[in-house]
Amino acid sequence: MSIELSVEFFPPQTPEGADKLRATWTRLAPLKPAFFSVTFGAGGSTQDRTFETVEEIRAAGLPAAPHLSCIGSTKARVREILERYRAVGIHRIVALRGDLPSGMAEPGELRHANELVEFIRQETGDWFHIEVAAYPEYHPQAKSPKDDLANFKRKADAGADTAITQFFYNADAYEHFVADARAAGVAIPIIPGIMPVASFSKLSRFADTCGAEIPRWMRKQFESYGDDAASIRAYGLDVVTSLCERLIKAGAPGLHFYTLNQAGLTTEIVKRLGLAA
Repeated sequence: MSIELSVEFFPPQTPEGADKLRATWTRLAPLKPAFFSVTFGAGGSTQDRTFETVEEIRAAGLPAAPHLSCIGSTKARVREILERYRAVGIHRIVALRGDLPSGMAEPGELRHANELVEFIRQETGDWFHIEVAAYPEYHPQAKSPKDDLANFKRKADAGADTAITQFFYNADAYEHFVADARAAGVAIPIIPGIMPVASFSKLSRFADTCGAEIPRWMRKQFESYGDDAASIRAYGLDVVTSLCERLIKAGAPGLHFYTLNQAGLTTEIVKRLGLAA
């Protein structure tokens, strides 16, 4: 079975960060990811940096996929961004609702990700392969699991090609989510999002922000290492590699790595999985 790999970056904020990211994607390129995605800030706050990063990755001969969020924007603005990406030959978009920027009261013309997907299809036909988000442990703002699944189905029905999940460490959550989605009539591939563990304190903050669960057994083990970075790294590699092995065995069509602009952990996990070229 062929496992498709993909990786995610955030736009660098400084020239030094840009240099580091170039080194990162150069190290990850031999893994032959299907695409390198680049995030997009609330209300388009990193839009120019996202475009610059995507264009530089594409110019290096690598497949790039910008994130595009619709909340707080307008159809005209989204149309402009889509045309900008089409003009440079980008064929993949990660379509998200996004978060309303601090201090902004109006959500804009496109309030939900399914509306953004539908708009992209109306404007550009089949030009873009559209990725959307999925939440095995449920979106933190969802009223119920049933509502969350209905929201996901709306995105698929609007024309999404593939879904990438929020990161998680409980494989059962992914397997149950996929089963529920299939039972609801959603047929698109659902690719698990993988977060390697570089720092447990950072991971805890990410998890608290996005509603992802760190299982108690895992949290307690990390806490027992204190400030021992080497032990945290080693344990994190073991846990995440085992998670990926189970996901692949369960039939996951790919693995999407949230790299945090670092190459080492992702490269090591892929190597351990025997997926390195």
